[in-house]
Amino acid sequence: MTFDTELPLKPADFASLRGWAQDGHLAALQSFLRFCTSDGQGAQARDSLQRALTAACRKAQEEAPATDAAARAFFEREFRPFHVASEGFVTAYFEPEVRGSRQPSPVYAAPLYRAPEGLTTLKPEGTPKGLSGLTHALKTSKGFREMPDRGAIMDGALRGRGLELVWLADPIDAYFVHVQGSTRIRLEDGSVMRAGYAGKTGHPYTAIGKVLVDAGEGTPEDFTMQGLRAWLTANPERRDGLFRRNRSFIFFREVTEVGPELGPIGAAGLPLVPGRSLAIDPRFHSYGLPVFVGADLSGAGLAQPQWQRLMIADDTGSAIRGAARGDIFMGSGDAAGAAAGAVRHKASFTILLPRVLTPKPSGQGS
Repeated sequence: MTFDTELPLKPADFASLRGWAQDGHLAALQSFLRFCTSDGQGAQARDSLQRALTAACRKAQEEAPATDAAARAFFEREFRPFHVASEGFVTAYFEPEVRGSRQPSPVYAAPLYRAPEGLTTLKPEGTPKGLSGLTHALKTSKGFREMPDRGAIMDGALRGRGLELVWLADPIDAYFVHVQGSTRIRLEDGSVMRAGYAGKTGHPYTAIGKVLVDAGEGTPEDFTMQGLRAWLTANPERRDGLFRRNRSFIFFREVTEVGPELGPIGAAGLPLVPGRSLAIDPRFHSYGLPVFVGADLSGAGLAQPQWQRLMIADDTGSAIRGAARGDIFMGSGDAAGAAAGAVRHKASFTILLPRVLTPKPSGQGS
C-alpha cells in the first residue's frame, strides 16, 4: 500500500541508527499506546497512514510487550525507518507553574483569556477573501472576521466581554505561558488549576528573541528562554513594545479532565509525556507517528546530553514549521523549564513508517 508524502525521505535501517539500541523502547511504546483509542484528531495526515498507525498500535496493545527488548523487537518488526533528508532543528518546551488568582487585583492583573464564541480554524484551501495569512478567524452572522491581534488585545479589545479565565501576577509569566501553550497555576488559596490551549487569533507567530537579535541586542545564544526573561525583566519600559511585535495571541481553557500526575493536553488531544512527546508540523507528519530524534544537546544541562530517543508526534506549535523541525516536551516545573529554555540545537529526524506502507513522494506517478 502506498501513501503520498511531501517529505524528503531516505530509507534507513535500525542497525545503523545511532543510539537506537540503547534507547528505552518500552517507555516509547507506552507513549505510542496512547493512540490506540485516538481518532487522530487535529492531524493533517493521509488516511492510509493514520489507519496503519492505529492498526500497529492495537497490535502492540494485544501483544503487550513488557520489556525494553520486547518493545524494541515490536518496533523493528512492524516499522521501517526513513531519514528525513533535511537539516533538522529542535527546541524544547515545558509546562510552567505560575502564581495566579481567579479574581483580578492589583497583584494579579495579567489575564489569560478564554476563546471567544465563534473562533474558527480556517482551512488553508478555503481561506475567505481578505484573511490571507491567517489560521483562525471569528465566525459571525455576516461571515468571517479577523480577530484583534496581541497589540489590540493589550489595548483592551477583549475587555468587558467576560473572557478572562484567570489572572497571573506577572505579565512576563503570561507571555511565556502563551509561548508554551499550557500552565499549572498556583492559586492564592494554595490550590492548583491547569490551563491549556483553546485557540489563537490566527496571526503569524514572531519570535521576540529573534527580534532582539536582529536589532543587535545580542546573539541567539544570549536569548534562550532564561536570557529573554532576564532582558524583559531588566527593560520594563521596552517590554510591552516587544510583546506587540508578536501578533499571535493564544486563548486558554481550564483543563479538568486529566489528573495533576499527567502531562498537559497536546494538540492530538492526549496528555503529553515528558521526554517522549514531540511537537511537529502537522502539514508533514501525522499525530501518533514514531520519530527517532538524534541531537547533541550539550549546554542544556541534561545529565545525558546525547539525545537519541524514539519520540511520538502528538503536539504542534506556532513556531514549529518544516519537515525536520521538532519541539521536545521536557515536563512541568522549573527544572524542566531550565532544560527546555537552553535547547536550540541541530538534530536528525528518522520517522518510523508501518511496514504495510510504501511512501510515494509528491508528484511521483502511480
